[in-house]
Amino acid sequence: MAAPKKVCIIGSGNWGSAIAKIVGANAAKNPKFEKTVNMWVFEEMVNGRKLTEIINTEHENVKYLPGHKLPPNVLAVPELVDAVKGADILIFVVPHQFISRVCDTIKDHIKKDTVGMSLIKGVDEGPDGLKLISDVIRERLGITMTVLMGANIANEVADEKFCETTIGCKSKEHGPLLKELMQTTNFRVTVVEESDVVEICGALKNVVAVGAGFCDGLGFGDNTKAAVIRLGLMEMIAFARIFCTSGPVSATTFLESCGVADLITTCYGGRNRKIAEAFAKTGKTIEELEKEMLNGQKLQGPATAAEVNHILKHKNMVNKFPLFNAVYQICFEKHPVTEFITCLQNHPEHL
Repeated sequence: MAAPKKVCIIGSGNWGSAIAKIVGANAAKNPKFEKTVNMWVFEEMVNGRKLTEIINTEHENVKYLPGHKLPPNVLAVPELVDAVKGADILIFVVPHQFISRVCDTIKDHIKKDTVGMSLIKGVDEGPDGLKLISDVIRERLGITMTVLMGANIANEVADEKFCETTIGCKSKEHGPLLKELMQTTNFRVTVVEESDVVEICGALKNVVAVGAGFCDGLGFGDNTKAAVIRLGLMEMIAFARIFCTSGPVSATTFLESCGVADLITTCYGGRNRKIAEAFAKTGKTIEELEKEMLNGQKLQGPATAAEVNHILKHKNMVNKFPLFNAVYQICFEKHPVTEFITCLQNHPEHL
């Protein structure tokens, strides 16, 4: 039998800790994986104690996932290089702003045949326009990359409420193993080959969710919000068809958890919606609200809207994406949030 695979989780925020709960439990009982799962924790002091020490003694991330016990085989490691040592599977779950720095730190300390999985929802801007986070990691580390995206609000996953997720993986060899590492009775995994589409869904739905939050803040009802979700989904599909060059983009991937399900849950529950609602109601800046409301977590929607806008400008296509453009202008160019609905009224029927 092949040697058991060593797993390391890079990141320990809300979502990283929820995933650690699943991965730790599965690794503990499946002989295909080493029992100990390392989790890199950005060291900080909480009530006078190191966060890693609290996690390793009390098995709880009291800052980012309070009230949930992590399996005792999940080991919090404060040094990134120590955490990744000897890992066969690396799970990346840090805010997308930090990924380049993480890669630069570990690139000389990982195995060449390591398989990476990105749970990071965002896109980067490359010289030719769009760059997926998995591409950034692949280029910097030279490893095989996969992605996991879905309608997965971290606290609900940690509560073991039933949900689904999607793994995008081009390799027939790695998909089944990663599914074994991730799947539980309440966390159902589907593996699809269109990993670039899976990843683009995970990034773009946060932009749409900001629009949904504006709707809530302005007091529009469910009909308007449904229109935002539908028009947003149309723009997501149109964007994917322009930028996913690895093959034809089928609509079926958008019907997986990474597509329409993640879009719905984010537009009703996620932090991007919540902050955008407060933005429309209070007139405070996105940065002020992030500090006030997110307990150190990072917001992805506005940053992704800015990257998407730069990419569309580069291609002379801003006007084809009125919803994405409106979110960008309201967040960054001081356009009044009250004009958000105008962009929907003028939306083309077919993209």
